[in-house]
Amino acid sequence: MKPISLSSWWSQNYDILHTLLFVTLTTVIFSFWVLFIKKYKTTTTIPPLPPGPLGLPFIGNLLSLRPQLHSYFLGLAQAHGPIFRLLLGTKTCIIVSSPSFARHILKDHDITFANRDVPDAGRAATYGGSDIAWTPYGPEWRMLRKVCVLKMLNNTTLDSVYELRRRQIRKTVGYLYARVGSPSNVGEQAFLTMFNVVTNMLWGGTGEGDERAGLGVGAEFREVLSAMIELIGKPNVSDFYPGLARFDLQGIRKGVKRLVRRFDGIFEEMIDRRLRIEKEGGKESKDFLSFLLSLKDEVDSKTPLTMSHVKALLVDMVTGGNDTTTNTVEFAMAEVMNKPEVMQKAQQELDAVVGKHNIVEESHIHKLPYLQAVMKETLRLHPVVPLLIPHSPTETCTVGGYTIPKGSRVFINAWAIHRDPCNWENPLEFDPNRFLDGKWDYNGRDFTYLPFGSGKRICIGIAMAERMVMYLLATLLHSFDWRLPQGEELDLSEKFGLVLKKEVPLVAIPTPRLSDPALYE
Repeated sequence: MKPISLSSWWSQNYDILHTLLFVTLTTVIFSFWVLFIKKYKTTTTIPPLPPGPLGLPFIGNLLSLRPQLHSYFLGLAQAHGPIFRLLLGTKTCIIVSSPSFARHILKDHDITFANRDVPDAGRAATYGGSDIAWTPYGPEWRMLRKVCVLKMLNNTTLDSVYELRRRQIRKTVGYLYARVGSPSNVGEQAFLTMFNVVTNMLWGGTGEGDERAGLGVGAEFREVLSAMIELIGKPNVSDFYPGLARFDLQGIRKGVKRLVRRFDGIFEEMIDRRLRIEKEGGKESKDFLSFLLSLKDEVDSKTPLTMSHVKALLVDMVTGGNDTTTNTVEFAMAEVMNKPEVMQKAQQELDAVVGKHNIVEESHIHKLPYLQAVMKETLRLHPVVPLLIPHSPTETCTVGGYTIPKGSRVFINAWAIHRDPCNWENPLEFDPNRFLDGKWDYNGRDFTYLPFGSGKRICIGIAMAERMVMYLLATLLHSFDWRLPQGEELDLSEKFGLVLKKEVPLVAIPTPRLSDPALYE
């Protein structure tokens, strides 16, 4: 057989090769075109991230943060819109400053945003995030919420310990009466009153010490609480760069753990005392700690309550039940003193309902609509948690035409929403009259007013907070007239933190206004 030359083979198969080459090139070009179209279509159909200020590589917007985050975020919202983005290190933060976007997150996508972005300091403060505030949404959180609501914070339980609240408030009145004409720290007295109420509900008492003189367990707790809340609210490198968290570069986790050890010593003492009494067959206690310890021993529980849960819940009750109530009472008293016509109207209502020949009881509270309005207006101007507790989506989702990445930290700026002139007339003015129509409540259904949050992670202590703030505020205004020390000016400035507080503590001089000195005993 005669061999075929390469040129001869090429000429004989040219048409076939040409066809194959054409098909191959067409296939390659078509494949690239399909990939291009698919990529283009994908990138153009995924909504963009919310707008926001430009940041530096790796650092993002960290260097531009300001101490008063709530007002700083309001300024950024005015520049970038009601939802905007900040890049803080490797963490994407989304800040919402309008009722419509708050509704999207807290109602329309409530389940998706029901988790928390737990700060490193928050986890250290609550025994690994074992409390209600930071535990992820799910069976464990539902168990903790059920325990607190059913046993501690429902109306039946609160009614049953009314005498306890009454006794502590009467002690406060007696202490202030003994110091008539002398300056008193209003916030400190409110804290000690609330602390004694909460600790009696938790474990039956506060221990030894002259609490009214600022000594003993109550004063120690206030010092520890203040330091802990300040550390939790402090910008932390460990949150912006999670890979560096193990090094605790700012020492924040170390500082929190040192404070927790002071809590823990008190908790351990109370727990040991309770277990010892029960072991020795002593009288059964009906306080909250006894209930928690009995639940911990239920071995058939699908979601067991651990000792870490018990201690974390005690932290929640002591912190959430004290600092927030204290700050609200202090802001309310300051705002009322700053507006003599408001104080006069509140006291006239108290005189009409209670009378100067009687003392305030909790049964009077529902008959005091103007004072209720004073509390609501205080929480509008000074929401105790101005950015609420940050949410975190469990999956990437779209909100109002923007992409919110999975795991981002989402702040609802309630402080800004409450001061938006689109929602409120003369928003910077303290005017309780705006709440007299009964339109707003604390349940977060109207997203122009959400001092306790909204949705599944709404604050569970609303009923107790309302009772204590109203009862204490009514008693202070009914029992005394108040004035500033000579030469002093009223300062209403705020100090930002996880919990909002007065920058300058309110120190005022009480003067008795009731008809009979025996009413102060």
